Amino acid sequence: MKRVYIAGAGIISPLGRGLVATEKALRENRSAVRPLDLFPLVQGRPLPAGQVSGLDEPGPLPRTHRLACSAALQAVADFGKPPDALILGTTTGGILTTEQLLREQEQEKEPYRYHGLHTVAEYLARELACTGPVLTVSTACSSGAAAITLALEMLRSGRAKNILAGGVDSLCRLTYFGFHSLQLVDKGGCRPLDVQRRGMAVAEGAAMLLLTTEKPASPLAELAGAGLTCDAHHPAAPHPEGRGALLAMQAALSGAGLDPDDIDYINLHGTGTPENDLAEAKAVHSLFTPPPPVSSIKGATGHSLAAAGAIEAVVSAIAVAKGLMPANTGFQEPDPALDLVPLQEPANRPTHAVLSNSFGFGGNNGSLIITRPEKFPLPPDRRPGSGLAIFGCSCLTGAGDTGATMTGIRSGIPIAGTAPIDTISKDLPPGLIRRLKRLPRMALSLAVSAHKDSGLKQKPMSVFMGTGWGALSETYDFLTRLGESDEQFPSPTDFVGSVHNSPASQAAILFGATGANITTSGGDYSFEQALISADLLLRGTDKTALVLGADEGHATLSPLLDASISPATSLADGGGGLYLGRLREGSKCRVRVPFYQNGLTDDAVPALIDSLGGQRKLQKECALVLAGIPAATREKGERQLERFMDLSALPVPVVRYRQYTGEFTSASAVAAVMAASYLETGLVPGALVQGDDLILAGKQNKILVLGMGHGLSVMEFSRP
Repeated sequence: MKRVYIAGAGIISPLGRGLVATEKALRENRSAVRPLDLFPLVQGRPLPAGQVSGLDEPGPLPRTHRLACSAALQAVADFGKPPDALILGTTTGGILTTEQLLREQEQEKEPYRYHGLHTVAEYLARELACTGPVLTVSTACSSGAAAITLALEMLRSGRAKNILAGGVDSLCRLTYFGFHSLQLVDKGGCRPLDVQRRGMAVAEGAAMLLLTTEKPASPLAELAGAGLTCDAHHPAAPHPEGRGALLAMQAALSGAGLDPDDIDYINLHGTGTPENDLAEAKAVHSLFTPPPPVSSIKGATGHSLAAAGAIEAVVSAIAVAKGLMPANTGFQEPDPALDLVPLQEPANRPTHAVLSNSFGFGGNNGSLIITRPEKFPLPPDRRPGSGLAIFGCSCLTGAGDTGATMTGIRSGIPIAGTAPIDTISKDLPPGLIRRLKRLPRMALSLAVSAHKDSGLKQKPMSVFMGTGWGALSETYDFLTRLGESDEQFPSPTDFVGSVHNSPASQAAILFGATGANITTSGGDYSFEQALISADLLLRGTDKTALVLGADEGHATLSPLLDASISPATSLADGGGGLYLGRLREGSKCRVRVPFYQNGLTDDAVPALIDSLGGQRKLQKECALVLAGIPAATREKGERQLERFMDLSALPVPVVRYRQYTGEFTSASAVAAVMAASYLETGLVPGALVQGDDLILAGKQNKILVLGMGHGLSVMEFSRP
C-alpha cells in the first residue's frame, strides 16, 4: 500500500481562479450564483447559475476544454515534468459549441472535432506532453470523484507514480434546460439543507489534483481513500434511504483504514433538491453518531456537475491545509426532516480528515477521504489482481446477436450495418424498455446475453461500460425539440437518457448491481478503458462484473462527429459484453490490458511488445492478431501495425476486424467477443484468416486485440 499525496491542485469556478481566490471567497461566505448570461435565451428570465467569469476569449476550442486547461496548468505549475497518466471526468465535452453548430445547420465535420468527451483529456495530454494512459470518465455528477478514485487505484497498484486527475464541465443548453425540465432548479438560488430549498443551480468549473506516490517537499494533503457505488434504484432519483451513499462512504473509510470518528468535517454533496438532501442526510446519520460538522458549498458555487467532485476535493484539501471548514452558503432555517444543521459561518479549526461526497444520475455515488499528510497509518494492502476471467460474452452487429454475428463471419457474410431495433430488443422485457431508445437497449441486450451465456446464477456486483459518443438519439432529440419549441418544452426523459452513463445505470438497475458503476468515453479506446477500470476497481474482490462496449449509429450525428465516417461510409453500430471476475474456475478464457498509451512515441511499439513478455514469448504463445485501425487514422495505424509485426516477427494471421464490423468506436468490444469465442471453441474460422480453419492448440493459445491510431493499446486473451 502506498501513500498518495496531493502535490498540486488547480481550480477555476464561479468563486474565482486558483487556490488563493477560492479560499478567500470561502472565508467571505459569499455566493457567486447569478442569472445566466453565457448564451442568449429565446424567452423568459434567465435562471440562477454558477458561471465562471474572466475565462479567455472564445476561439475554436470549446469552453469545457479551456476550463480544464486552466485548472490543469495550475496543478502542474511546479511539477517540472509530464504526469505519467491523466484521468478526467466530464459530461459535456464540446456540447456548447455543438449546440450552436447544429442551430446553424453546419454540415462540415471539422467544426465538430472537439465534440467528444475524450477530446478534453486528449487536449490536456497534448498540452502537458503526457503520453501515458489517458482515461475519460463520465458518471454524471460523480465523474470528478470517480476519476480521482481511479487515479488512486492506479497509483496504489504501481501502474503510475504521478497522475493528473479531476473533473470539468461547462454550462450549456443541454444541462441548463435539462435540469429545468426536471423541475430541479430553484429560481431563488441554491439553498442546500434549508427547509425552504427548492432545487439546484446549474454551474460550471474545473479542478485538477496532481497525485503522486513520490512524497513532495510540501504536499497540500493526502488522498487516503475512496469509494464508488451505485444505488441501482432509478435513472434520476436517489435511493430514498441513501443506501448507495452510505455504501460509498463506508467503502471510502475502509479504503483509508479510518473509522467514522476520525472524520472532522463532511463536505456534503448537498445539491439543494429536496430528495437528494434528504437521502444524503439519512446516509450520514446511519454512519455517524453524531455527525461531525457538515456543509455544502453548492449554495456558493452552484452545481458544476462532473466538476463538482473535483472542485470539492480541492476545497477539502484547502480545509485540511488551512484549517478552514466552509459554511453552507444560503442556509437560513433547518429542516426537521433532515435533523442536520450545517455550518452557517466558516469555521477555523484543526481539520485532519475530510469526507467529500458526490452523487449523480443513475445512482452513481462517489466518496473521497482527504487527510493531512501522514496523519494516519496506512491500511493493509489488498491482493492485486492478475487479469480477469471471462465467464460469458455477447455481441451485437449489423448481422444481429452473437450467434448471427459468428455465423456471418464463419460464412464470410458481411456483418456491418445497424440491426433493427426489434432484433436488439427481442429478449428484453417490454415494460423495461418502453421509454428507452437505441443505445440503452443495446447495453441491456448485451448485459442480459453475456450473463445468460455464463450459465451462472450469481449477478454482477458492478457494471463498466465504454461508449465513444453516448446516447446520440436522446441528445439529438432533446436539442431538436428544444429548438422547435422555442425552448419551452424540452423532454425530461431525453435529458435523463442523454447522459453517457445512463445505459450502464439501466443495466445496474436491472441486475441490482450496487458496486462501482463506471462509464468511460475514450473515443476508439472506450472499451479498453472500461476494461482497465474494471481491473483497477475489482482488486481484492471475488465478485463478478459486466464490462460492456457499445455505440449507436445516428444518421445525422455520426457522420458529423466520428472522423472515421465519411459520406460514403455505410452506417454501422454494435458492441460487445463480457461477464467476468477474478476467479478462474469455470471461465472460458482470461483477458488483461497490459499496455495502453495515449500519445505516440518512438518506443511505444517496443514497450507494447515488452508488456506482452517480449518477442520470444509472443512467438511461442500468440496465434492470432485482431487489429483495430479506425479509418480516420488508417495510415498511422498501418505503420504501427507494420512495425509491430516486424519487431515481434510473429508468423500469425492478422485480421483488420473493422473490415467486418464496420466503423464505430466500440468495434473493439466486438473483437473482444470474437477472441473469447475462438479461445472457447479452439478454432478460428478459415473465412476470417483467408485460409483453412486455424486450430488453437498447445501453447499457442493467445489472441491479441490491438488498438491503433492516435494511441496504442492491446487486449490479451488467453486460455484460463
